[in-house]
Amino acid sequence: MAEDTPKINAEVIAVYPDKIKIVVDNLEDFRIAGETLQVGSYLKISDNENAILMAIIENFSIVVNDVGKRDYAIEALPLGMIKNGTFIRGGDSLAIPPKKVEPATEEEIKKIYEQSIDSKEKFTFASLSSNPNIRIPVNGNKFFNKHVAIVGSTGSGKSHTLSAIIQKAVSEKSGSFSINNSHVIIFDIHSEYKSAFPAANFIDIKNLILPYWLLNSEELEEFFLDTEANDHNQKFVFKEAIVSNRILNFKGSEADKKRIHYDSPLYFDIDFVLKSAKDKNSELVDSGEVYAASNKEKAGQPKLTNGSLNGKLTNFVNRLENKINDNRLDFLLGNKSKKITFEETLNQLIGYQAGKNANVTVIDLSGVPFEVLSITVSLISRVIFEYGYFYKRYRNAKDPNEKINNDIPILLVYEEAHKYVPNSDLVKYRSSKKSIERIAKEGRKYGITLLLASQRPSEISETIFSQCNNFIAMRLTNPADQGYVKKLLPDTLGTLIDKMPSLKQGEALLVGESIILPSIVQIDRCTPEPSSNDIPYWELWKEQWKTMKIEEIKKEWYS
Repeated sequence: MAEDTPKINAEVIAVYPDKIKIVVDNLEDFRIAGETLQVGSYLKISDNENAILMAIIENFSIVVNDVGKRDYAIEALPLGMIKNGTFIRGGDSLAIPPKKVEPATEEEIKKIYEQSIDSKEKFTFASLSSNPNIRIPVNGNKFFNKHVAIVGSTGSGKSHTLSAIIQKAVSEKSGSFSINNSHVIIFDIHSEYKSAFPAANFIDIKNLILPYWLLNSEELEEFFLDTEANDHNQKFVFKEAIVSNRILNFKGSEADKKRIHYDSPLYFDIDFVLKSAKDKNSELVDSGEVYAASNKEKAGQPKLTNGSLNGKLTNFVNRLENKINDNRLDFLLGNKSKKITFEETLNQLIGYQAGKNANVTVIDLSGVPFEVLSITVSLISRVIFEYGYFYKRYRNAKDPNEKINNDIPILLVYEEAHKYVPNSDLVKYRSSKKSIERIAKEGRKYGITLLLASQRPSEISETIFSQCNNFIAMRLTNPADQGYVKKLLPDTLGTLIDKMPSLKQGEALLVGESIILPSIVQIDRCTPEPSSNDIPYWELWKEQWKTMKIEEIKKEWYS
């Protein structure tokens, strides 16, 4: 783009740590390459020390002086200094008075972003919203090894942004090999991402197999017990049956067998647990007395009386039996769940399938019954976290001097995260919140990071959301959500953060440790797209009446 020399008709009248005030006598001439300046345009302010302050325009106003002349006042947010050709954050060291103020050129703006990140660490998925010629890179290491939050109201482009980022990540290579080493697991709650990742390892309710015996004690009790009743009898019987059956099915040494406990990730038969509960619920025990000789049929036989738990486990037995017989839970309690191994479970989740390795695993949760959604997400998340933990231990045992403790890091993507990690203390969310909060606080050490996407950030667990170091804040219209996000973002953003309600589709405020400057960007379009487009009601309503195939819908429903 050709660049004209702007007329010097601007004067700095005040410099603050977080604001620069400038008066321009002729705004029409204060432009570059014929482009009128606007809110979001960049300025360069030179001082007497051969330093240049870069600033971004926050607002304009008109000032009328004593003789009636109209001047234009500009307030700009200082971004940083360019000294010796290098950009440095911070803008409170400008010498007074500055020599001149000019609009920044396109090349100068590009240098701010491009020089801030080493070429091998650059990851780019957006352009500057005010100038599509200026690409905005982030530091790929700092972006993915720190947790990420994407927030935006419905229709803001959140799903497309998520897809664009992951598509770009799995296509980047540092060599000529066919598939890179990226590993992403997407928890897809609305069946959106299969179309965006056609080569993905796709798992839905029809082929999802999760072993119930890998549930830990808290998850088992949340799933099978009436925790609200606080019934110690059912908990004792449940725990005793599980531990004894794990011991019974264990094929290892006697020494290892003695170490088996309630949380051991070893197989047990849920049908055995049900039988044990039924037996205890109908148990008869020797009373210590015998029938008298007058009872010809039972004379001399011991008298039986109800066991201590006889009749007290009926609700527990019914609850357990109902779950085992519920066809909707076959993915978790069916015969395949009994037979699947630990290795097969991990391979299924991470994308190591025979003949087809995949960078992305899409787990479609839309068919998972809502009452077990938290347990399902908790189990998968915890298994992945523990993979990272034990993989680090394995690598350190092989080489204590190993600097990279996990050379197969994994990104867990939680779409509509407020659905399973809400800011709520309800029991039904306890498992998933505990698993994901642990990843948020400790996962980075083991190569497991999070990407949270939500249209209701104010409803996400604050423990989890506050651990995010990179934010992509798209259009947010709900005042509670705006306030929640503002509270967690840096105070130095000035009025940039106030633009969230007016951002266009695909526009976002990109801020965090991975980017040199908080910036309003336009996210690249993803190809192919997720199936998250709005249904065109008005166009469809105007078409000819369509016959609804109730029988086929019923078959799909019942399946």
